[in-house]
Amino acid sequence: MANERRIPSLRRPRLRRQRTGGLVVPGTPEQRGPRIEEVTAEGLRWIKIDAPGAVEQTWLEENFDFHALDLEDVLSRNQRPKIDRYDDYMFIVLNFPVFDAEIGRLVTGELDIFVGQGFLITIPNRPLPPVDYLFERCRQKEDLREELFSRGSGYLLYRIVDDGFDYCFPMLRKVGNKLDALEAEIFSGRSEEIVRDLSNVKQEIINFRKVIRPQRPVLTDLERVKQRYLTADLDLEIYFDDIVDAQERIWDMLENYKEVVEALEESNEAVISHRVNDILRVLTSISVIVLPLTLLASIWGMNVGVPGQGDATAFWVVIGLMLGLLLGMVAWFRKRGWL
Repeated sequence: MANERRIPSLRRPRLRRQRTGGLVVPGTPEQRGPRIEEVTAEGLRWIKIDAPGAVEQTWLEENFDFHALDLEDVLSRNQRPKIDRYDDYMFIVLNFPVFDAEIGRLVTGELDIFVGQGFLITIPNRPLPPVDYLFERCRQKEDLREELFSRGSGYLLYRIVDDGFDYCFPMLRKVGNKLDALEAEIFSGRSEEIVRDLSNVKQEIINFRKVIRPQRPVLTDLERVKQRYLTADLDLEIYFDDIVDAQERIWDMLENYKEVVEALEESNEAVISHRVNDILRVLTSISVIVLPLTLLASIWGMNVGVPGQGDATAFWVVIGLMLGLLLGMVAWFRKRGWL
């Protein structure tokens, strides 16, 4: 649930500006200044701080009257999605799924957002492609920048969050394609080999669900409280409803994929079990067929007197009897469908 806190009024940040909007980086690498990027237009400022450290936290403390707990959350890891409401701004924590190529799996990308009248600050803890892409487009395209920024910080917040969730759908389609491919391979004789593939896809779905599920109530809360802080001529109700709908579609797809991967696991286990049963049936049939032949060979191989001992004709009679038993039992097993 969102938390209510009251703090002094927000101070205006002390940053250099460009008249038409653009990139501003206070300090230089030689000065070891904070890594801050800014785009300004239409009286609205979008400040982006990637992978913040102690220097960036100090910069925020010096230029804004943000609550100390929020600044502490910015540097912490694995924050749960939430909304902190204040008199002059909101602090929002959202999570988005990001594919980490180094480990080859989905991980959680955290996005911290400070938003209020005339400013919006995004602080991702790892690169978020949809946020970076939108920021670069706003920086390079003046018409897009003026279109987005002229509608206020609330609409810009909507576009950032909406692009973040839209970015989830291509990843979900890839998961769906993997499930379709695995379904076709289950009956192709590779059941044992695709067990690992099924496990990997199931882990992706689990990680995806871990990212999406905790922020479902947060988006609903954002839809309810946004207008109090983001007053503007533009009615944002329909826009944030669209975000909630997109999030629900993502969750429904994850629920469906969860059921599909569980069904595929069961089908794969059934195919493997059926194959093992076939092998055991054949081995059992062979054992039963060989059993009487072994018995005859054992009897005539004993070191005691037996009928036909020392007679070559008796030997061929025993061999013929064993072959007859073999052919008869094979024919009977095939008739019963056991071979």
